[in-house]
Amino acid sequence: MAEAEVRRGAPAGPANGPVATDAASALRPALLARGRRLEYLTLGWNLVEAVVAVGSGLVAGSTALVGFGVDSLIESISGGVLLWRLRSGDEGERREELALRLVGVSFLLLAAWVGWESLGSLLAGEAPDVSLVGIVLAAVSLAVMPLLARAKRNVARDLGSKALEADSRQTDLCAYLSAILLIGLGLNALLDWWWADAVAALAMVPIIASEGVQAIRGEGCTDCHIDLPPA
Repeated sequence: MAEAEVRRGAPAGPANGPVATDAASALRPALLARGRRLEYLTLGWNLVEAVVAVGSGLVAGSTALVGFGVDSLIESISGGVLLWRLRSGDEGERREELALRLVGVSFLLLAAWVGWESLGSLLAGEAPDVSLVGIVLAAVSLAVMPLLARAKRNVARDLGSKALEADSRQTDLCAYLSAILLIGLGLNALLDWWWADAVAALAMVPIIASEGVQAIRGEGCTDCHIDLPPA
């Protein structure tokens, strides 16, 4: 009878609580390392994407390709700011805010340039050359970016990281841009619809502009130093 009362009165929660907490704490360094690897992978991919897209876009005379490449370059700068912030703790917060505002202004200027060039190409009837390199790049990017975004969301959920969650949405935007670019380049190559490139570039404008507004507002880097502390 005494044993039954002891078993009935023994609190099960506190016995399991520390175990669960210790397990979560043990997993956190691995999750942090994976989050950083995903950020470095995204940064590296965006740099390669920028070089290939801008180069092939200039050769083909494609506003959509050039705009896509410059967008990737600006995203690389933004990603570099995030990684720097993750390792700097509370230092340099004002410099981070200034850097993000400059990134945001760059996005807005790019959106204005892409819109202007696209309208000019449509009015002038300028037909870009077919770019097989651009088509392959857009297709690969469309396959890679959703996988990266999903991986970031999984790590962000396990870490409770708002910054990484916001960055995963940014990666989703890259996938949308890749899809728009692929459609424009594909229609120009397959159906000889020269205007498809300019229309695709115009479709990119609101997405690029939204990236600029978010960067200027500082969205996506709130409490970055808390979400992913330095290793």
